[in-house]
Amino acid sequence: MTARFALPGGVRRWITLASAGFLVAALLGHGRQLLELQLDGQGCLWLLLGVGVSLLSLVVNGLAWGVLLRWLGHRPRWAAVVLLFLSSNLRKYLPGGIWHLAQRLRSLQGAAAGTPLPKPLPEPLSGREAVVAVLLEPLLAAVAALALVPLGGWQGGLGLLAPMPLLALLPRWFTPLLERLERQRMQQWSERGLLQGEATAAAAAPPWQGRGYPWPPLLAQLAFLLLRFGGFACCVQAFDLAYSLGWGGWLAGFALAWTAGLVVPGAPGGLGVFETVLLLRLTAVVPEAPLLAVAISYRLVSAAADLLAAATARRDLAAIRNSTYC
Repeated sequence: MTARFALPGGVRRWITLASAGFLVAALLGHGRQLLELQLDGQGCLWLLLGVGVSLLSLVVNGLAWGVLLRWLGHRPRWAAVVLLFLSSNLRKYLPGGIWHLAQRLRSLQGAAAGTPLPKPLPEPLSGREAVVAVLLEPLLAAVAALALVPLGGWQGGLGLLAPMPLLALLPRWFTPLLERLERQRMQQWSERGLLQGEATAAAAAPPWQGRGYPWPPLLAQLAFLLLRFGGFACCVQAFDLAYSLGWGGWLAGFALAWTAGLVVPGAPGGLGVFETVLLLRLTAVVPEAPLLAVAISYRLVSAAADLLAAATARRDLAAIRNSTYC
């Protein structure tokens, strides 16, 4: 038998430590330069605008999830879908990095885990349907982000390789890929008690079968990512770095770093992974200290948007509790 090597504490912990170590080293190496950077009034306005654009992107992300539910053949209640998405999004920062998905999963199955969330669908979904609806959203977001990388040019062949996952969405490859991911997640989430009923019961046909290429949810995710980049671009403008690199290059670097923060099993919410990949990708063409300032400011801007979105959603949910929801 072949011995399998396992890192103590798991891969996730080591990726988190490596990302944190890289960022700490960058902060220590450029601490003096960072302290010398100052934001004027216009720079502060750019950051405030970044919070607003990032907040709008979260709303569009919730709508994109509704488009996905519609593509899967369900009838989403749009306001409830967006409220569920916004109120659960803040949970991605909790240890484990899955609790935002867990809340959506339970809500789609008709149980909001003791929370006063409105029903996102008229009828609850089976365990398999709920897993697919939750699993596909980040998958399509990652593919959409990589599709933006070629806008930065050839990049040593990266501009050609990055959009290749678009081919994986063709039904010929999409079905076996998603079935494998679905089985893995159903087993993992069933062991955590996140699925109701018979988690392993197979449906007569996959929920996505016969629906063709997922153009509607993919385009909706592209709209979300462009708005997300808009928030990042505001941080770039705040530190007057737009001249250092064309906007296509900024978009490509952001898309690659954002995808890494989404899919790499590092810290919750992509903390550390996004910043590390952004620095590694762009320090050859952008001064490292200002780039580090942009990365940190974007993290603060996006976190502020997450907080505002969750607070707004909970306020609306409180209003719903005192009225009749249709």
